[in-house]
Amino acid sequence: MKIQPLNDRIIVRPDSREAATASGILLPDTAQEKPLRGTVLAVGPGKQLDNGKFTEMEVKPNDVVLYGKYSGTDIKLDGEDLVILRQDDVLAIVTGASASKPASKEKQKAKVGR
Repeated sequence: MKIQPLNDRIIVRPDSREAATASGILLPDTAQEKPLRGTVLAVGPGKQLDNGKFTEMEVKPNDVVLYGKYSGTDIKLDGEDLVILRQDDVLAIVTGASASKPASKEKQKAKVGR
């Protein structure tokens, strides 16, 4: 099934949740944190202004984005978990080598400690 977001909304596939802690303890689904990062699958045409024109979308399909913990609406489409967000809910677009794969918790801690 194909889905096209309206206005300034985007469809995001969240990254997979961490199933284990850094020390190796397995977490049940209810204890896992909601992902805050994902890949944009589709974008709407933009927000319509009072004069009838649309604002340009800053995110594009295949962008890796960071979004708020309680942002958007979770949906399930063809067995896949997706999130519908407004462009305003996107906090940042991830670029560079880190965009392709989330860093491990140890690498994240090392970056913060510098």
